[in-house]
Amino acid sequence: MKLSARDAWRLVRPYWVSQDRWRAYGLLATVIALDVFLNYIGVRQTLWQKNFFDALVERDLPAFWSQMAELSAIVAGIVVAGTGRVWFEQALEMRWRTWLTGHYLDQWTQESTYWRVGAFGAVDNPDQRIAEDLRLMASETLRLSVGALNYAVDFFTFATMLWGLSGAASFALAGTTVQVPGYMMWAAVVYALVGSVIMERVGRGLVPIDYQQQRREADFRYLLVRMRENALPIALWRGEAVESKRLATAFERIRGNWGEIMRYTKRITAFNALYVQSSMLLPYLITGPRYFSGAITIGTVMQLNSLFNRVRGSLSWFVYRYKDLALLRSVFQRLYEFDLALKRPRSNGLKRRKGGRDLVLSSVGLELPDGSSLGVVDRLQLHPGDRLLIQGRSGSGKSLLLRALAGLWPFASGEVTLPDGLTMFLPQQTYMPDATLMACLAYPSDPEGLDIADARAVLSDVGLGKLGDELECDETWHRRLSPGEQQRLGFARVLVHRPAVLFLDESTSALDPEGESRMYQLLEERLPRSIVISVGHRPMLQSWHPISVEWPALRQSQVTDQPV
Repeated sequence: MKLSARDAWRLVRPYWVSQDRWRAYGLLATVIALDVFLNYIGVRQTLWQKNFFDALVERDLPAFWSQMAELSAIVAGIVVAGTGRVWFEQALEMRWRTWLTGHYLDQWTQESTYWRVGAFGAVDNPDQRIAEDLRLMASETLRLSVGALNYAVDFFTFATMLWGLSGAASFALAGTTVQVPGYMMWAAVVYALVGSVIMERVGRGLVPIDYQQQRREADFRYLLVRMRENALPIALWRGEAVESKRLATAFERIRGNWGEIMRYTKRITAFNALYVQSSMLLPYLITGPRYFSGAITIGTVMQLNSLFNRVRGSLSWFVYRYKDLALLRSVFQRLYEFDLALKRPRSNGLKRRKGGRDLVLSSVGLELPDGSSLGVVDRLQLHPGDRLLIQGRSGSGKSLLLRALAGLWPFASGEVTLPDGLTMFLPQQTYMPDATLMACLAYPSDPEGLDIADARAVLSDVGLGKLGDELECDETWHRRLSPGEQQRLGFARVLVHRPAVLFLDESTSALDPEGESRMYQLLEERLPRSIVISVGHRPMLQSWHPISVEWPALRQSQVTDQPV
């Protein structure tokens, strides 16, 4: 997918038309004003250079001290304005990055988009694109665009001076004398344009290589994080050698791609050095004959040389910033892909409605991404207090059915009507945020609304009473608690929220039979009017579910008029 300038502008534009735009424009105007002031100081410095060297040649001591005083003022202006410029630019960069991060996080976290993007492989490493690529987009776009503007101001400022000071060059062409006014300016323009064209040819392959480098770095970090998060099972399986090999392989990909970056960097650096050093020679070759003829002074020679290099430098933005531009283009490419993935229309899947007291499934069909059918529910209706157990062989799609009912599986059809009230899904692995135990218990609600005495009581009910005094402790609870304890905490969370409909997907697989019976007994006692649908394999689950069916052969005849 090739990125166009319009695509890049689509990523940049939203912030500059947002509610924060006026502060952004104010900071940007301040940065530009300081750049203009620094350019003015540059002009003064060029004039100072001529006057200073002329004073040296003429051995004029009062003029020398006058020029030294002016140089002190120039240095002070550069220090103050340069420091202020950096500060305001960094402030603008952080405001832009803050807005971008909030903007993309809002899209990523709404309506389970984060799950859809990750589950179906729309883009790789979305975390890196949010954390790293957005930072680079804000910092590099701002730095390069303001730099380009600064270079443009430089060009118009110093090109005017160079035009007037260099005079006209005369040469014979076909028996006619041709004069070229401002010839040194034109020499600088031609030199910079030729250099830019050559640089693009030298480094044009760097953009896709930078793209791959960012991807491989992110893949390597992902493997490191995955090993950290799964340290215990890896250690129990003695999988260190396998993991070490996988990490080494991932890093070898980084190293291999880095070799390509080195190859292009060598080319770009070599040409850049040749370009800059050659430009030091050219103005002397042009001004030398005029100096030896007595047409200009040594001060004018130095001033022309300085002006030539300022004009040539102001037109060399593309050459100087080529590596940065290549990196930024790869960043835009990754963010454009991410933006498309976030905005991709969701598949309709099931039509989900709310209303009434019953849970009703009508013509619910479930498929794999390749279109293979997993099963169909012609019609199923459950009333308050019903308990339904869905069993079937592993891999038959029982968990996918629950995901479809939650609106997370797009390859589904039909209609589901959920009763008024809260619907909860309790998966096999209970999610534990890195927060206090109270926050884990109240998740996803605010823990401030949960009374601490009630929290201790519900922990005691599910067999976690020993944690009652640690509700305010902030720990990585998903590491501290065993899988069984995490499942108990999941049931405690259910008792706190009291849903109207509860879907359980192997939610007691890590519990012993006694613990499993205790969890279902609590549901019977505390949530007698809730509709509970469980997916599981253990035969003893049937004792807690008056209605038991086999997936995918679910039919209304198996459910209607069953005793509860």
